[in-house]
Amino acid sequence: MDYPTIEDVGAADRIQLCRWHRFLPSPGAAAIGKPEHSDIMMAEGRIMDSICERHAELGGFTPEISKLIGW
Repeated sequence: MDYPTIEDVGAADRIQLCRWHRFLPSPGAAAIGKPEHSDIMMAEGRIMDSICERHAELGGFTPEISKLIGW
């Protein structure tokens, strides 16, 4: 799963935010060993911070959402 843009995060609904929160890899994981790892990790870290913030603002997970998106 690829990281969304900041604009995507701002437009996402609660279920999409929960999917990203659960399934996105750790920031920078896909760039381990590459020269640009640090830059990618920082950029993806900012996006993950935005996801976590909006996720919390919209109420986070419910049992129903968790069952819907699965593991």
